Amino acid sequence: MTQFGKGCHLHLIDGSAFIFRAFHALPPLTRKSDGMPVGAVQGFCDMLRRYLDHDHGNDAPTHIAVIFDKGSHTFRNDLYDQYKANREEMPEDLRPQIPLTRRATEAFNIACKEIEGFEADDIIATLSCQAREAGGRVTIVSSDKDLMQLVGDGVEMFDAMKNRRIDREGVEEKFGVSPDKVVDVQALAGDSVDNVPGAPGIGIKTAALLINEWGSLEELLENAEQIKQPKRRQTLIEKREQIELSKRLVQLDCETPLEFTLDDLEVRDPDPETLLGFLSEMEFRSLSKRVAETLGREAPVIPDTTPEGANPPEDDAPDAPPIDPEAYEQVSDMAALERWIEKARDRGWVAVDTETTGLNEMACGLVGISLCIEAGEACYIPLAHRAAATDDLFGSDDLAEGQIDMDKALEALKPLFEDPAVMKIGQNMKYDAKIFARYGIEIAPIDDTMLMSYAMNAGLHGHGMDTLSERYLSHTPIPIKSLLGSGKSQITFDRVPVADAVKYAAEDADITLRLWQLFKPQLHRAHVTRVYEGLERPLVPVLAQMEMAGIKVDRDVLSRMSGAFNQKMAQLEEEIHELAGESFNVGSPKQLGEILFDKMGLEGGKKGKTGAYATGADVLEDLATEHDLPARVLDWRQISKLKSTYTDALQEHINKETGRVHTSYLIAGANTGRLASTDPNLQNIPVRSEEGRRIREAFVAPEGKTLVSLDYSQIELRILAHMAEIDALKQAFRDGQDIHAMTASEMFNVPMDEMTPEVRRQAKAINFGVIYGISGFGLARNLRIPRSEAQGFIDRYFERFPGIKAYMDETTAFAKEHKRVETLFGRVIHTPEIAAKGPRAGFAKRAAINAPIQGTAADIIRRAMIRMPEAIESLPATMLLQVHDELLFEVEAGAEDSLIDAARKVMEAAAEPVVKLDVPLVVDAGQGANWAAAH
Repeated sequence: MTQFGKGCHLHLIDGSAFIFRAFHALPPLTRKSDGMPVGAVQGFCDMLRRYLDHDHGNDAPTHIAVIFDKGSHTFRNDLYDQYKANREEMPEDLRPQIPLTRRATEAFNIACKEIEGFEADDIIATLSCQAREAGGRVTIVSSDKDLMQLVGDGVEMFDAMKNRRIDREGVEEKFGVSPDKVVDVQALAGDSVDNVPGAPGIGIKTAALLINEWGSLEELLENAEQIKQPKRRQTLIEKREQIELSKRLVQLDCETPLEFTLDDLEVRDPDPETLLGFLSEMEFRSLSKRVAETLGREAPVIPDTTPEGANPPEDDAPDAPPIDPEAYEQVSDMAALERWIEKARDRGWVAVDTETTGLNEMACGLVGISLCIEAGEACYIPLAHRAAATDDLFGSDDLAEGQIDMDKALEALKPLFEDPAVMKIGQNMKYDAKIFARYGIEIAPIDDTMLMSYAMNAGLHGHGMDTLSERYLSHTPIPIKSLLGSGKSQITFDRVPVADAVKYAAEDADITLRLWQLFKPQLHRAHVTRVYEGLERPLVPVLAQMEMAGIKVDRDVLSRMSGAFNQKMAQLEEEIHELAGESFNVGSPKQLGEILFDKMGLEGGKKGKTGAYATGADVLEDLATEHDLPARVLDWRQISKLKSTYTDALQEHINKETGRVHTSYLIAGANTGRLASTDPNLQNIPVRSEEGRRIREAFVAPEGKTLVSLDYSQIELRILAHMAEIDALKQAFRDGQDIHAMTASEMFNVPMDEMTPEVRRQAKAINFGVIYGISGFGLARNLRIPRSEAQGFIDRYFERFPGIKAYMDETTAFAKEHKRVETLFGRVIHTPEIAAKGPRAGFAKRAAINAPIQGTAADIIRRAMIRMPEAIESLPATMLLQVHDELLFEVEAGAEDSLIDAARKVMEAAAEPVVKLDVPLVVDAGQGANWAAAH
């Protein structure tokens, strides 16, 4: 045993950070033999393996330990009983995995340490201090800000997830003070995560300024009366005890009683039998194979543990060199470009990525293109980078040297990008397709790693490239902010030096190719090949064409509406002031709260941390069932939002060249498959109010053309009738009945010929509310009726249609067992939160119930959109927008009926032949000079 001292290097791994990172990063995984959740254990083991296998060079450990928390009660809870009181309960499927991570650490023959009553941070602090005093060095493997107070004098931190070292300068960059002053800053700023109170109203930046000015927290508090700002001075004086308590809470204990010594932490090789035995017991087939290769042993035979629809991300990972941005090539002449083109043709695929001057595909300029044909073999073709200028922050307008003429480069690349024999691979390929289309290139065929991830893992995590790279490649890409900066000094990509751009851009293409090689074979195993090939990939060119077409918007109509909304808001303000008995700022939540709860004495007032009453929409909707004033405020807020979000903002989105608005659709934005519209969002224009519907009047057809709308009639109710096998609803749809009137008649025993609009409205709210798992509480808000009455409606609804309740129970049970639900077309929506406790449980259950219905509806309209271009190819018509269950077209005058016939045929048969619904799909059509008239 080596005595710890000078020349020794201790690595201390924050075990909890590794566990939670592994748990949240990977898809759920259960052990086949007994159903035990082991996804976090697998991720934890792989992270340990990667860390141990990493070449640390001169920073290699001589001593190492993984430090864990033991229990939740520590001495800090005795100091302050609210310490960490806000933390959520540990997820149920993580709890049984915690002991297994301790066993995993021991299986790797690494010291595993935890002490009752002390946090892992205190143990790390104590060991760090001991090692430093003994003359050794320390690397703390964590990014936890609370540990940054230890940095300096031989102690540094290492963020293993970002492969980044955190030294004294890194701490100063984060906190604005040296490491020894971090606790003073934290004591003032507090910590909402750990519920450390701090000084109200003082954040990190202000705290750093104060500590730097006065030298220490103690000096600051002693001289608080000299602080010039009155509010800050008062806070420091009145909250002194709270601030001093906060420092004791954030100060790490370097005197934690240890029952072991530094010498006990010496690095030891793992025992092959023990480690492989543990991995075999956990049924980690792929991980066992890799560890066995490292140890020079034969991997144990383990049955496939992969559950249907959830794949360990590394199982199909090809062997590949590490990602090295320094190794990428800059293509600066046509000869080099031709070599890359030839290599791509020979290979049969190429990953492609574009760099542009902005994110608006209709307005930004192309700056460069990156290509990758093999993992680690990537290049960047700079085309429009500007030369640097010493006297101008943003550089000159002259092109930098070492670039190919853009026209020549695109002319050479066009045959490759349009070659049907070469697969073009991208991440969010719709963006790149639109960029190339503006330069006359129709890139095809394509594969999209974002959509592959979405098809397999909707509901588990995001699908952006950085997220996927970190989760599946354990690599953090170069952040774009490191090149462009932020705020007022932010530059566009054409101002980035070419050498820096090569590393960033080529890395994107390299990562994309690696993800494609990983995901492509997993599609079949996850049983989502049909979803990806039939619903995701072919939608990309369809949406790209729609987005580029855009829709004409009349600026004058919007301007007049803004004026009318101003008048309506003024009128509502007068009514509100009259109901309140005094004038006040309706847009001020603080003043509104005082009127509602202090002056009027309405029930339900709750104050937040600032001392002001909560007056969010949920609060006002509850109050609106009992009083007119909150109802009028809701009306005022709605008009205000219509004005700011639509009639004012839409004018800024009108493209100067086209005179049209070009929204962008997020294919992977919603877990259920529904498209999301952004920049601007045209799917959330309210249609329930007259004012909201009027906004659609500004969306107009050009002269000589007409807007035509085709809208599925009650598609989700029809799908519910089919999936829940509700005979009464199915028959009503077959007979073409008014489904809401029929429901009202069934529920309230009202003959159809005596139906009133109010009763029908209530039935409609229940019909649609049930699909979304609405509660009596939510229905009361929607209808502005007492909660008991709303709950009575729902209870009566389930009595009349028991099959719906059975469907809900069966869907929830399936989701709990399999951690997923599916649409009729095989789309998988993962439901990892279904076993959650507390408020999240209700949301997760409602989402699981609704997802198969909403997802099936989304799949149907996707199928219709994909088939539509061919169906209307011979007509003078263009598909412009998709809004929930509606498609909007622009067609030459005189061809409206032909378009309606062709589009309706496609939409009503969109489910076939994959799914044969028990009820007919019905599409309503309308036409007019503007969107409102057509709908």
